[in-house]
Amino acid sequence: MDGVLVHEGQPIPGAPEFIARLRASGKPFRVLTNNSIYTPRDLQARLARVGIQVPESVIWTSAQATAQFLADQRPGGTAYVIGEAGLTTALHAVGYVLSDFAPEYVVLGETRTWSFEAVTKAIRLINDGARFICTNPDATGPSAEGALPAAGSVAALISKATGMAPYFIGKPNPMMMRSALNSIDGHSEDTIMVGDRMDTDILCGLEAGLRTVLVLTGISTRAEAERYPYRPSRIVDSVADLIDEI
Repeated sequence: MDGVLVHEGQPIPGAPEFIARLRASGKPFRVLTNNSIYTPRDLQARLARVGIQVPESVIWTSAQATAQFLADQRPGGTAYVIGEAGLTTALHAVGYVLSDFAPEYVVLGETRTWSFEAVTKAIRLINDGARFICTNPDATGPSAEGALPAAGSVAALISKATGMAPYFIGKPNPMMMRSALNSIDGHSEDTIMVGDRMDTDILCGLEAGLRTVLVLTGISTRAEAERYPYRPSRIVDSVADLIDEI
């Protein structure tokens, strides 16, 4: 979403037309985001306000992928959660109980209200044996004022204090891509990943066996892309360049 369809709350030129053409084509697709703050319904409304019309069902967040992973691993489990409604709603939907009493997992997601007390509680629960999960590894996120610390940065703090590294569910873990593919009965050989970050989107698509397209409307630049040991299948200025190919 961010950097591909919208930037700082505004639609990227060509994004509404790109999505409209994609929907009209009948091709199945998913809109992925590592941001676990919002529910799919919230994100649908935010996109609609800027003229991008997508059904709630096509949005796939790292919170949903995390909840699906936990439900597969330990159905009906317990978790202590640091995060917002997007994460807590997804966990409730798969039957998880949110508790700080001997939980099976500590689950860290994005939030704009980091709490010293909550982080301290997470550290102590992990030291007591809770398994450490984080929705996404992004160290920073964008804002109009500049970079914001994201879940990956707080995960690093907790790891330093506990000696335990989290298991990251979101991009670039190909698990998130494969769960999205499964939800549309997609196959890697006939699916394309479009993203704006070399270190998450393109890497995730590559490791899942997809063709990849880097757009230059977000984080990674053409010069930065050349510095990575892997390459996208294509680099285009924006999704507007892809409309006529759908």
